[in-house]
Amino acid sequence: MVFNTGAALLDGIVLAVVAKDSDGTYGYKITHEVKDILDISESTLYPVLRRLQKDQYLSVYDMQYDGRNRRYYKITDSGHVLLNQTIDEWNTYSSKLNTIFKGEEVL
Repeated sequence: MVFNTGAALLDGIVLAVVAKDSDGTYGYKITHEVKDILDISESTLYPVLRRLQKDQYLSVYDMQYDGRNRRYYKITDSGHVLLNQTIDEWNTYSSKLNTIFKGEEVL
């Protein structure tokens, strides 16, 4: 079964992947790490990266790699704030779902 992933959760997932490397990471690697856990296309993820950059949750820099220009994404301070908010909200949401799935009463 595949569950739909909303934009807010997808943003959080992308930010979490980028945050793993303090120096930033490049788009191809990000897309493949996300694709390892979600059934999603690269054509869906690159607009997410651009939007997160536009909203200043990610910064971008270019670096040469094997004679080619590679674009790197790095999480910003405001990106860390959004990521932490997403994690807190996810923990609350998933806890409530687990309660329902276990047949317990939601408080």
